Amino acid sequence: MATASLFPVTWPKPYSGAGTFGKVGNEPGSVGMRGNKTKSVNSGGMQVKANSQAPTEVNGSRKRVMNGLKTAENLISHAPRTVINQLPDWSVLLASITTIFLAAEKQWMMLDWMTKRPDLDPFGLGKIVQDGLGFCENFLIRSYEVGADRNASIETIMNHLQETALNHAKSVGLMGDGFGSTPEMFKRNLFWVVTKMQVIVDHYPTWGDVVQVDTWIARNGKNSMRRDWLLRDCKTGDILIRASSNCVMMNKETRRLSKIPDEVRGEIEHLFVDAPLVVDDDGRKLPKFEETTADYVRNGLTPRWSDLDVNQHVNNVKYIGWVLESAPQVVEKYELASITLEYRRECRKDSVVKSLTSILGGGNDGDNGGIADSNHVNCQHVLLSEGGGDGAPGGEIVKGRTEWRLKYI
Repeated sequence: MATASLFPVTWPKPYSGAGTFGKVGNEPGSVGMRGNKTKSVNSGGMQVKANSQAPTEVNGSRKRVMNGLKTAENLISHAPRTVINQLPDWSVLLASITTIFLAAEKQWMMLDWMTKRPDLDPFGLGKIVQDGLGFCENFLIRSYEVGADRNASIETIMNHLQETALNHAKSVGLMGDGFGSTPEMFKRNLFWVVTKMQVIVDHYPTWGDVVQVDTWIARNGKNSMRRDWLLRDCKTGDILIRASSNCVMMNKETRRLSKIPDEVRGEIEHLFVDAPLVVDDDGRKLPKFEETTADYVRNGLTPRWSDLDVNQHVNNVKYIGWVLESAPQVVEKYELASITLEYRRECRKDSVVKSLTSILGGGNDGDNGGIADSNHVNCQHVLLSEGGGDGAPGGEIVKGRTEWRLKYI
């Protein structure tokens, strides 16, 4: 500060003009229409003049360029704190209120829409029916669940059946930490596997239809359980699809089938329904499939990560897609009327699969792929392991029989 008193510091005298623009704080100041604002401040004997450069002409317009450091006036002068200037930014507050009202309006619109569509289950939770013995859930057939003919694919139907079965187990408190396993099953590293599946399709739902899936479980021998499904049209109540499956238990560590422990039986037997079969058991034994008699063969099918379930094997719905991969000419002209699958061994992520299809009673017309010129076609299928995973080469993974009817366009 002593040095400052000996050597006063001054800035070059700015250009000054006539007229005043206003005052800032309690200090007088003047700004010429073509000049600069000046300010003198005494600070410990050091005289400082703050200035800003006059507006410059750029392409016929004026532009103010601030020069140097902050002025002393800005360092020592502050606007007085009032209630008004401490309030939040009103534009931000208004935007927040508008967002809240728009979100509330959207929710009310959804509620109003749901009252007009009582057939839809907006939360996809389903509900317990028949005093806890049955379960039903509604599904909307979406655009990505239909094929080229606008009908729901058989994979879509199978996924809805599987989802309903798992939600049933969860709703009645039989879902342990495992996927589809009861608490006692989880303690013993057991899980359900499907050994046989039968599906009969009377009519396919189409895009935009809402279907209701009803399901329940029943006894099926000493160490097996049966699950049945009915898929209905929500508008008419007509039954579109009937399905039934047999399930047994497998040990997650040994990958071997297991008997149903008494503790597990005690968890599930009170839910068994004494009801007639929705699908007559196809007792016809599937004959041995000879590779040399196959009309269609598709090699090199491998599972993707998305094909695996939490039990680390290929989801049983995926097998249907592989079965149909080997019969393109059948799929193009006919629609699936019924399918029976027998699951022989599991398929894991490293497996390589071969799909074979044989036309039963087909003609000898090579141009038609062995398909007789009729309104109905029956096929026999097999999925073979080509190696990898825990499947020996040539081992049967799935055997199946399908019945097809001519598509009506």
